[in-house]
Amino acid sequence: MGRSPRGALLLLHRYIGLLLALFLALAGITGSLLAWNEELEAVISPQLFRVQPPAPSSARIDPVRLHAMVRERYPDAFVARLPLEYSEGRSVLFALKGKRLANDQVFIDPYTGRILGERMWGDIGQGRKNLMPFIYRLHYALALDGAGLFIFGVVALLWTVDCFIGAWLTLPPRRAGPLPPWWRRWWSSWKLRGGSTYKFSFNLHRAGGLWTWALLFMLAWSSVAFNLPQVYEPAMRSLFAHQRGMEAFPRLPAPKMAPDIGWEQALPAARQLMAGQAHALGLRVEAEKSLLYDPARGIYRYDVRTSRDIRHRGGHTRLVMDGDSGAFKVLWLPTGAASGDTITTWLTTLHMAALGGWPVQLLICALGLAVTALGVTGILIWLKKRRAARVVRAVRHARLT
Repeated sequence: MGRSPRGALLLLHRYIGLLLALFLALAGITGSLLAWNEELEAVISPQLFRVQPPAPSSARIDPVRLHAMVRERYPDAFVARLPLEYSEGRSVLFALKGKRLANDQVFIDPYTGRILGERMWGDIGQGRKNLMPFIYRLHYALALDGAGLFIFGVVALLWTVDCFIGAWLTLPPRRAGPLPPWWRRWWSSWKLRGGSTYKFSFNLHRAGGLWTWALLFMLAWSSVAFNLPQVYEPAMRSLFAHQRGMEAFPRLPAPKMAPDIGWEQALPAARQLMAGQAHALGLRVEAEKSLLYDPARGIYRYDVRTSRDIRHRGGHTRLVMDGDSGAFKVLWLPTGAASGDTITTWLTTLHMAALGGWPVQLLICALGLAVTALGVTGILIWLKKRRAARVVRAVRHARLT
């Protein structure tokens, strides 16, 4: 006799949950810490992240000049990104690219140009200065880079599917005879009640999953966006409109490391183009984030925060400019231009607790712990049912013999 649809889904939910439990527990715990990543980085490595102006009236070094100083000090590295976002009391981080580099990040005092320190991002062998980057690597790729990225992408995809299976299983089953309305019977699934350890675990698993369902789905599907774009993007593009992204700019036959327009001319040119776009579209430019040169495509990417951004820091409004001619290529807006991009911006920004300040950070931190709790309670429920099934089999065997 075959299983009922509900029985089949219950079995699927059970084994998907068991398969994912340890992965999600790791992701939940590390994600709770990463909700406070910037704050923890500054506490763990104040010598890298915190600076004081030499005098109250001291001015910061011009960002283009600071970028040039880093390029001069690291002649064997390619410094592709010019940071433009200064935070009071914080150093400026420059990323270094190149072969056989001892470190790929350098921290600079923006008032003096002094090098505060370096690190190879994510290399826990360098000590505590890489603790949070290593936790980040654990969070999204098990610290295994490409293979781990794919594994966690598959985990996220299964988790997304299981969100719907788990929600469906909380609905009251159909039964014959006079019964209260289904919504009244379903309401019991939302209640957290005490009792034995098993009953409490079961109710916590079911009610906790329901009350946090929308946020859990957000975490699961946004994780697919981060780790499996080859699945996420076609799925979203089939349902929602999108703007042209970086895929619209093909790679050059060979990278062009030195564009005709240098950094000194590129920044004012990008600012002028952005000002024109902002005026034409009725945008408000609130802060600059960075200017980046992509030698593989021969373009500059100028990122700013505008009235279309939802992040409390940084910005994802992006203007693309030709590296040789300075011609405007495209403007990408995080919200309001295409529904698919707006949804993705909200999903990924919430995932990273990058809006709303500490209340959202606290929410995402608690949600990470909730993910861990759901995994633990799921395992406890499975162990209890497994032991009960063994007892039933033993009784049946005793009767037969």
